[in-house]
Amino acid sequence: MAAAGQGMLLLVALCLFASVASVDRNNFKTCEQSSFCRRLRSLEPQTSEFEVLPQSLQQFKQYITLTLVHQRTRHEYVLKLACLKGAGSFHMQVDEREPLSVRYRVQEALVQEPQYASTKVESTSGTLIMVACGEAPDVKAAIQVAPFKVDFFQQGRLVVTANGKGMMRFEHLRRKPEPKTEQQLQEEAAADRGEQKEDGGEQQAEPAAPADDDPGAWEENFKSHHDSKPKGPEGLALDFTFPQAKVLFGVPEHADSFALRHTATKGTDPYRLYNLDVFEYELNNGMALYGSVPVVYGHGETATAGVFWLNAAETWVDVFSANRDTDVVSSLVNLVSWNSQTEPPAANFISESGIMDVFVLLGPGPIDAFRQYTELTGKGPLPQLYAIAYHQCRWNYNDERDVEMVSAKFDEYDIPMDTMWLDIEYTDGKRYFTWDHHKFPHPVEMIRNLTGLGRHLTIIIDPHIKRDGGYFFHNECTDKGLYVKNKDGGDYEGWCWPGSASYVDFFNPDARRHYADQYLLTNFREQADTVGIWNDMNEPSVFNGPEVTMLKDNLHHGGLEHRDVHNLYGHMQLVATFDGLLRRGEGRLRPFILTRSHFAGSQRYAAVWTGDNMAEWGHLQASIKMCLSLAVAGISFCGADVGGFFGNPDGELFSRWYQTGAFQPFFRSHAHIDTKRREPWLFPEDVRLVIRDAIRKRYRLLPFWYTAFYEHERRGLPIMRPLLAHYPADVNAFAIDHQYLLGDQLLVAPVLDQKQQRSRDVYFPVRADGQGDWWYDWDTQQKHTGTGVEAIPVDSYKVPVFQRGGTIIPTKERIRRASTLMRHDPYTLTVALDREGRAKGTLYIDDEESYEYRHGHYLYLEFEFRDGVLSSRKIDTTASYKTDTWLERVVIAGLGKQPTAATLYTDASGAASGRLHLERDGDVVTVRKPGVSMRDAWSIRLDF
Repeated sequence: MAAAGQGMLLLVALCLFASVASVDRNNFKTCEQSSFCRRLRSLEPQTSEFEVLPQSLQQFKQYITLTLVHQRTRHEYVLKLACLKGAGSFHMQVDEREPLSVRYRVQEALVQEPQYASTKVESTSGTLIMVACGEAPDVKAAIQVAPFKVDFFQQGRLVVTANGKGMMRFEHLRRKPEPKTEQQLQEEAAADRGEQKEDGGEQQAEPAAPADDDPGAWEENFKSHHDSKPKGPEGLALDFTFPQAKVLFGVPEHADSFALRHTATKGTDPYRLYNLDVFEYELNNGMALYGSVPVVYGHGETATAGVFWLNAAETWVDVFSANRDTDVVSSLVNLVSWNSQTEPPAANFISESGIMDVFVLLGPGPIDAFRQYTELTGKGPLPQLYAIAYHQCRWNYNDERDVEMVSAKFDEYDIPMDTMWLDIEYTDGKRYFTWDHHKFPHPVEMIRNLTGLGRHLTIIIDPHIKRDGGYFFHNECTDKGLYVKNKDGGDYEGWCWPGSASYVDFFNPDARRHYADQYLLTNFREQADTVGIWNDMNEPSVFNGPEVTMLKDNLHHGGLEHRDVHNLYGHMQLVATFDGLLRRGEGRLRPFILTRSHFAGSQRYAAVWTGDNMAEWGHLQASIKMCLSLAVAGISFCGADVGGFFGNPDGELFSRWYQTGAFQPFFRSHAHIDTKRREPWLFPEDVRLVIRDAIRKRYRLLPFWYTAFYEHERRGLPIMRPLLAHYPADVNAFAIDHQYLLGDQLLVAPVLDQKQQRSRDVYFPVRADGQGDWWYDWDTQQKHTGTGVEAIPVDSYKVPVFQRGGTIIPTKERIRRASTLMRHDPYTLTVALDREGRAKGTLYIDDEESYEYRHGHYLYLEFEFRDGVLSSRKIDTTASYKTDTWLERVVIAGLGKQPTAATLYTDASGAASGRLHLERDGDVVTVRKPGVSMRDAWSIRLDF
């Protein structure tokens, strides 16, 4: 295509995309407009039409199988049920016994094939089959024969029921019926009148499939787009009830409350899981956004359970809330009053295609359920330290001089910053793996200058490839057949930022490998192995496609239809990008990738941000709700565009957003190309100083963050956690999503409302024993011993953050321009004592960039304060790392009496190494300069 033609296409695409002031809901389907959702959705409980054939039971060592039959169509399905090894969970699959073609099963989301344990049939009768797990005898499943349902038990409690509401649907693959002849129509009319055949018998019609009369079953139109549906209707649905639960949460990504709202009402759409590029998304609804993780949890005072619905097709999730007449979102002042008389909550999953592939996670507690999920989908790997520091981005920094100036200004104003980002304008005409050499004539030198300051660069690379005969990568993808195909087998063309574009088929192993190869320094020479990658627009975004995405009847490698794998497309780009960066660094450096689109398991490859938000207080509040939902779905490395992507925040909103972002796992400021420049120094001094203070708080806590990320890789638990994770019996905490925990150490309650200028209501939760923990103000060490709501005074600098009594948190107090320059700086330990005068904490140390830690080159330390003694020991005694860091200071809060002296012990024989200097301020004691190496075992004894 000629350059002028390309320019015209781009102009039309950009006008189409930019003309909308906010999200146009007409561009996206409702359930009623999505034929399979309309057809399969049920709003009321019913008697299931599926039954088990008990005589079909087959027992294997690690699983059982049964035949399910639909009572009306008599079509048969195979049920497979297995206990997962070591997890206290079940894996349940349902597929057609003899499908016309093989139905797609998701493989790429799991970290490995499910590992099964002994699965035993305890008893069987004509009505019930009891199944037990050999490794966990208190984990059982009861299969009811007719109507079919499965009850799952944990420790004698019924915690999940599948098909308890009878909403199971499974449209079997079949050939499109021929148009009926006039004689057939007359015979059907006679049957309806109850007329007799000539032989005296009643007219018997063939059992009809429910979809046959739906006009959208065999082909479907939305606006100007046509979906040919070559396989016809193939949808499925299954409901799950949580008898012990009061609240459901999960199924990200939605800009909605953490606790899921009741949707099973006519006129209200279910939560939708369908990865879409949504421009200026709305708040407080279940509209589909950029990512989809089909896991839901049910939580009550006595049990937590989860359901992971492994399906990558378009999916809708109806929620039957336990409090459908009550807004489940707590205001902290008017806490939720849970009605114990209502029906237990339930979720109904409705997917367009695939099979029923379900993992039932039986807890019994929230932490157990979260771990069970990440055992399946993987744990986020430890990032380089710089990746969890502060990032500066906008669309776009203009040229090399602009990048240099912004970096220098951070130094001028003494504001730490680790990474500069470049959006799409750095490329040569939106051709990825190239540079605009007019704006960026010396990219390698620019990168080298940043790294010389201890900083990094991240650049954007999207999956759409400009269709340009002069573009090497387009020609290679065309010649090698590496693009997604349309239904007729030709390369699919759509519009995105370059104009006419095609899309790499990441389901093709050859395409993934070739795409990954482009990141190698031998191919993309004008970069460095330190450069991070930003995969955006990977839902995939197609400006002129249905719902701004790809046609469902497009084809991937091996004839795989896009409708089956839509929600996996971005995930597969991450697989390729990660491979390329890993090989670029020769297996030594940990890759850094940020993605917009995501699916279950994406945490193994990339961080996630919440997309195109707005400079509004509501979007600031939504950043917490969205990242909490992602965290419990395995994706801990989450953040939002600080300040809002669209719009121009005022100083108060901007500074409060920095204060919030500083206490979220991914911390990046980013803005749209049409917004005013908003680097911190462009605001008045009072705003700039507040922003500087917030960023410096982040850098002070980097040892805590780095340890949290390591422990996330090790144990799979969320870094950012809802209160119910550690206070599961406190019903008032269930729905709170305006404050949260970091690990079990910090309670974070940032100022999220313009009205909260002088005080911020904070809820201090209640433990199972009815008491509250002690909480220490992170800035002042003031102790809070009560429970419930407390108004905390705030000013423009104040971020209400509290350290839990019984914990020890490591920090570094010497803030430098970048985290990479703090590697050898000394540590401070803040010891917050509990009611018993005790505390524990951990610290992780390594080289902060390589994979050497996986070969034993690290220190993982535990600190404990007990009976007046603070001690350090290695958790992993065989691991070692030669660090130059040392202990500079110890702050102890909550001592009941004042010590008179402190003595350091470092000799294995127990000999004293010297007296230490003490400073006292109320019940806070500071031990100055112990000077001991973090490599050594040591203890500090307080004398009273």
